[in-house]
Amino acid sequence: MLMNFYDAMKERRSIYNISDSSPISDEKIKEIIEESVKHTPTAFNSQSGRVILLLNDKHKRFWDITEDALRKVVPEGQFEPTEQKIESFRKGYGTILFFEDQDTVESLKEQFPLYKESFPIYSLESSGMLQYNIWTGLAINGLGASLQHYTELIEEDVKSEWNIDKSWKLLAQLPFGKKEEDAGEKEFLPLDKRVKILD
Repeated sequence: MLMNFYDAMKERRSIYNISDSSPISDEKIKEIIEESVKHTPTAFNSQSGRVILLLNDKHKRFWDITEDALRKVVPEGQFEPTEQKIESFRKGYGTILFFEDQDTVESLKEQFPLYKESFPIYSLESSGMLQYNIWTGLAINGLGASLQHYTELIEEDVKSEWNIDKSWKLLAQLPFGKKEEDAGEKEFLPLDKRVKILD
């Protein structure tokens, strides 16, 4: 599907009503992820981003782990809205997990001590760009998604479940599936309050 850059940006919205089907093949999803990982910029070309794609039972298992973790911290009588939210993610087609390799970040600190305080920030900035690129790639191919952050509650369980390298720090989760409804209208602050042109 071809569209111009501005339309692609507009298409990427948080979509919560998704189904367990996909308008594109798993191979196309893999291509979107791999091309984004390859071409998203990183500080000093560190290439610190790491991504795991969960499909089928692995996708559902991830949200089981997340629900179990949330049950430990959300009062029982107040859990129903949380349960419904998790179920909306579980009924999607897949989930993408975003990590940053901390060994890479630490290595950069050692190689370039003058910037050592900045490398964790650079790493987060790079991950944000990677998340955006993949999310937009899915959106222009008809997939709805929303970015989630259950990281602190689930990271150790997720790493244990799939034997993920300890140096990979989990930052975000992107459940996705066929878009069942469009995003609602979005309000914008006046651009003259957000952008200044100095000439």
